[in-house]
Amino acid sequence: MATTLPSPPKIGMVSLGCPKNLVDSERILTKLRSDGYQMSPDYAGADVVLVNTCGFLDSAKEESLEAIGEAIAENGRVIVTGCMGKEAETIRARFPNVLAVTGAHQYEEVVGAVHDAAPMPPSAFLNLVPESGLKLTPRHYSYLKISEGCNHRCAFCIIPSLRGDLVSRRPDAILREAEKLIEAGTKELLVISQDTSAYGVDIRHQPRLWHGEEVRAHMTDLSRELGKLGAWVRLHYVYPYPHVDQVIPLMAEGLILPYLDIPFQHASRNVLKLMKRPANETKVLERIKQWRTIAPDIAIRSTFVVGFPGETEDDFAYLMDWLQEAQLDRVGAFRFEPVEGAAANALPDPVPEEIKEERYARLMELTARISAEKLQAKIGRTLDVIIDEVGEDGATGRSKADAPEIDGEVFLRDAGHLTQGDIVSVEIEDADEHDLYGVPLA
Repeated sequence: MATTLPSPPKIGMVSLGCPKNLVDSERILTKLRSDGYQMSPDYAGADVVLVNTCGFLDSAKEESLEAIGEAIAENGRVIVTGCMGKEAETIRARFPNVLAVTGAHQYEEVVGAVHDAAPMPPSAFLNLVPESGLKLTPRHYSYLKISEGCNHRCAFCIIPSLRGDLVSRRPDAILREAEKLIEAGTKELLVISQDTSAYGVDIRHQPRLWHGEEVRAHMTDLSRELGKLGAWVRLHYVYPYPHVDQVIPLMAEGLILPYLDIPFQHASRNVLKLMKRPANETKVLERIKQWRTIAPDIAIRSTFVVGFPGETEDDFAYLMDWLQEAQLDRVGAFRFEPVEGAAANALPDPVPEEIKEERYARLMELTARISAEKLQAKIGRTLDVIIDEVGEDGATGRSKADAPEIDGEVFLRDAGHLTQGDIVSVEIEDADEHDLYGVPLA
């Protein structure tokens, strides 16, 4: 018996202006065609019409407005993109019924607007790639990249030379991706970047419309909106700028997970100066105490570098004292290694390898003891756990304090009936240095 395929939506395109605009139009259509859309040669056959505008001269703007007007009159379902997209207020004032307005080179936003206006019908023959994209992680958690690059120039790091300065994504594009991931089964969103706290600085925190309301390109605003989508939201690579304090109340409200991944790298002012990182370790300790007052269950993970060139025994002792006071929940450490192209390679006073190893061992012993004490305090408590793996009798999951791959796990007995991605209440029965053990409640 023959299979009848659903008809994919058809897209019309009006491309105005210079050859650069024409190339943009080609790229947009290429992406839409790869998504399964068909092209329409006229207004009548199109489910939605794209008008790629030119805004170089006043005469070009007027031509663009006339083209938008013609598309609305002939079809009615119009998305505007291109150079004149910067004048969205002018376009909407004259044509309030346009479906979306995006700027030049904003391919992701244009394609997203088309998907919203004319969704592809569900079909295994048409939807070769799911809307949530192809994933290398399990279905129940997804990494959500909000920006690329970094504006810092830390002495040990070559990320800016590899990936350039900070480039933030639009908040509406991020939220649209998050929404699609959740619709596809994601239960936990792990927000990542090179510097999550700096999100939006490069675009001056420009707001975008999301479901009829403006959302700033700012970590706090984005976190709040992500939290409204209903999944666990976990923040990674958070640099401790002052405005990080603003996300802690969102944790207390339950909008985002009480978890912060902050790569402090060191505590000694001398070493931080050599690393070209701000030295504010005392104030950070005060802020951590305040964070725990607002969100008592907050888990703080961090990474540190030992044996950085110029690190003295006094510097390392200061770091150890700082860690004892900070009582961080999860700590990873690295022995300093020269990386080709890093400024730190030229620093004097390298630390001998045997001293690096000795300091590394001491730091890991201290942080393991702190971790064990903090986990012991959770015995007898009931915690929410997301299930990662299920066996015949037991299951493995993570609490809100545990990110996948890098933190601890919760091992469950009598849990063979659970399913990957379930979020269940678990009574904690035991603990060791890094992991918890418990049983799911009925």
